[in-house]
Amino acid sequence: MLEGRRIVLVEHDEIMGASLVQRLSLEGADVQWHRQIARALPAIRTPRKALDAVICDIRLPDGTGEELYDTLTRTGHPPPFLFITGQGGIDQAVRLIRSGAADYITKPFEMGAFLKRLATIIRPRADQDMPPETGISPAARNVDRQVAEACKRDTALLIRGASGLGKLRLARRVHVLSDRKAAPMIVCNALRDRVRADQLTQTVAEVGEGILVILGIERLDAAAQDALMAALSAPRFRLVATTGAHADDAAPLRADLISLLQSHEIVVPPLADRPEDAVWLAMQLFPAFNARRDTALSGLAATAEEAIRAHDWPGNGRELRARLMRAVEATTGDLVLPSDLFPERAANAPLRSLAEVRDSAERAQIIAALDHSGGQVGEAAKLLRVSRTTLWEKMQKLGL
Repeated sequence: MLEGRRIVLVEHDEIMGASLVQRLSLEGADVQWHRQIARALPAIRTPRKALDAVICDIRLPDGTGEELYDTLTRTGHPPPFLFITGQGGIDQAVRLIRSGAADYITKPFEMGAFLKRLATIIRPRADQDMPPETGISPAARNVDRQVAEACKRDTALLIRGASGLGKLRLARRVHVLSDRKAAPMIVCNALRDRVRADQLTQTVAEVGEGILVILGIERLDAAAQDALMAALSAPRFRLVATTGAHADDAAPLRADLISLLQSHEIVVPPLADRPEDAVWLAMQLFPAFNARRDTALSGLAATAEEAIRAHDWPGNGRELRARLMRAVEATTGDLVLPSDLFPERAANAPLRSLAEVRDSAERAQIIAALDHSGGQVGEAAKLLRVSRTTLWEKMQKLGL
């Protein structure tokens, strides 16, 4: 019933948590167990793989399940939530359902009834089985789903989005996954080059039964648009065009060309609207950049991930790639820090006290160790070469 499903459990009670993990694992689920909101929040907001459900106790040591859910809904659409509550928390659970949570179950409960509730809220795997290409957010997964659907069609396609969002990469995926993959794909860059009508006609002849990609189609002049529409009257080729998020300042497109393109359009949201995808993309890019170093880094500090999530990314993925490449090359520590990603901020920032620097570094290392150990404090203590008691004390001091 739960084979291969990825579930996050947020439960501080050791007995109940262990019981749920054991049963869910027996059902075939891949379970991450977190005891506190501080550990659960990043695991849900930026998972390494798409999550199918979150099981969450309403009463937690560092807050409530409602606070966790509300925090997640401020920046995106969380996975389906199944809340666990006592009789006294039913009103709160009902309020959460009205806010978009999937369901709740009251303690004590039969395991069979619990599993039925969980199975009910888990969505079909229609597009979750596809590996993420654009990101892990619902908006990015929707783009990937639309690209997959576009590969099955043969109509003209418009991909709209701001600069740096990988529109050409999406066009290449349409080509590779379509029935025209054996034929050529030719890219015509109207943004960079002044494309004449005769050049466009020649390119159409060269592409044959392949795919013609026109970058910045709004930059085609009237004569080139006329030539393109003439070729599209009885096309052997497929047209895939890209345009900016706002192309109002460009030359007007023919009405029939606009109608043709807008009938099948994919809009790629900016990275500023998808903070979890910004962190996901950084994680995808990091290994290749890290492999170029003589001494490998351990990864990105938790504070760097938060800085990535908070930045508005006007240059989108292109800016993130450039900043991360520079940060990995330039950092002198074991982790990429916010100052490596945004050195212009560090240059203007006031000097911090040594105590603040020490606390920040310890916090980042503890979070990294907890991530590596799956939230197991004993294992994290071994990785950090301190006693379990010492680690607990530092976690309490640092609010972890």
